[in-house]
Amino acid sequence: MVHAMEGGLWLHRHRWRGHPMAHLVSTDRERLLSYGRAVGLPERRLQFKPLRDPRTGERRDAWHWDLVGDFLPPAG
Repeated sequence: MVHAMEGGLWLHRHRWRGHPMAHLVSTDRERLLSYGRAVGLPERRLQFKPLRDPRTGERRDAWHWDLVGDFLPPAG
């Protein structure tokens, strides 16, 4: 998460209703959009959600994509 707070891309894997999924998160919206264009993620699905920086406790603007199905990279 700290990597995302510094503008990097963070892939956070989890399960939703028993199905594997992930969030691709960053505080750098343009970096996320650039990556998304390269792999075919639809910009309209990008979501805004402020996150609490674990280092400071302050809320920071952040964006993420929900990745499921064909958009979910293989684990490993």
